[in-house]
Amino acid sequence: MTFSTLALIGLTGLLGPVLALPARWHVPVIVGEIVAGVLLGPTLAGLLHPADPTFSFLADIGFALVMFVAGSHVPVRDPRLISGLRVGALRALGVGAVSVLPAFALARAFHTGHTALYAVLIASSSAALILPITDAAKLDGPELLQLLPQVAIADTVCIVAVPLAVDPAHAGRAALGALAVIAAAAVLFVLLRRAEHSGIRRRVHRISEQRKFAIELRVSLTVLFGLAALAVATHVSIMLAGFSLGLAVAAVGEPRRLARQLFAVTEGFFSPLFFLWLGAELNLRQLGTHPTFILLGLALGAAAIAAHALMRTTGQPVALGVLAASQLGVPVAAATLGTQTHNLVPGEAAALMLGALVTIIAAALISPLLPGRPAPAQNSLADHGDH
Repeated sequence: MTFSTLALIGLTGLLGPVLALPARWHVPVIVGEIVAGVLLGPTLAGLLHPADPTFSFLADIGFALVMFVAGSHVPVRDPRLISGLRVGALRALGVGAVSVLPAFALARAFHTGHTALYAVLIASSSAALILPITDAAKLDGPELLQLLPQVAIADTVCIVAVPLAVDPAHAGRAALGALAVIAAAAVLFVLLRRAEHSGIRRRVHRISEQRKFAIELRVSLTVLFGLAALAVATHVSIMLAGFSLGLAVAAVGEPRRLARQLFAVTEGFFSPLFFLWLGAELNLRQLGTHPTFILLGLALGAAAIAAHALMRTTGQPVALGVLAASQLGVPVAAATLGTQTHNLVPGEAAALMLGALVTIIAAALISPLLPGRPAPAQNSLADHGDH
């Protein structure tokens, strides 16, 4: 890792915004970053070396921050979640039940034995992808009230389940570690809420803003790294540390200034670095030597879309079902964890990402058909309150 490598990472990371620039395409920024990583990694140019310890460690920081931001985007404080909670939860449960059969069939057909992992992938949703699309479509009414809890529950449960599904041989150890991380995040939530209600956070915020100390960002990063250290010590993915802390912050209410600071740190450097590393780590030459895994990726994406679209039987519009199938954090986490633990066969990690790409493309194509209508400004999901 050198400054020239960092400059190359910064330059090529711009491919993500370039592809995402046409708003009508609805292409997430990470798609271009992963593509750039694939092109610069062992697949083609060989300029990025994902095995480099420094590069890998910086990518781990990016992974934790990406999951932190994803968790903070789950609308746990939105009062509209309550009214649609029962239907949304039942639909998330229904998708999970439907996902088992195609997961079993794919695991048998491709001789991987990863039924649990494929079921988690097929059942997952991505709040970080879906919420901006529903906001842009100005979706409102009972459809949104039921979609929000469905996505939030699927996103959260599948994120927690990924480490157990990737490495089932150590599921007991992973479960205990996950409980330790979740318990620590719960304690942090209580402390954050007390600091909010007592006015301590506001006083710290004023001093930090006046003296330009960036105290909130420093504290958030320190807590995140502490949780990540706990996750590593208990043999749990740092993904869970980032996501659970993000949920805790979202439950209290993320200060706008902190949100802007985290956005700058994450999206300006660590997020593109992580996705470039992930793209470099996904050696697509393995798909060339194992072409059947291309079919696996396409089949995983199609199965996720079909499982969610089946919720039409419960009254959910097909367009919303297809949108709910879009996935991001869970496949990224599965590919990263599987690569790090060597529990995936060659070419399988790339197949998982290909499946996610299929669902993202489907969401982009279906978004113009969403049953949107103008929503009141005060109901915007982007409004977290002025803290």
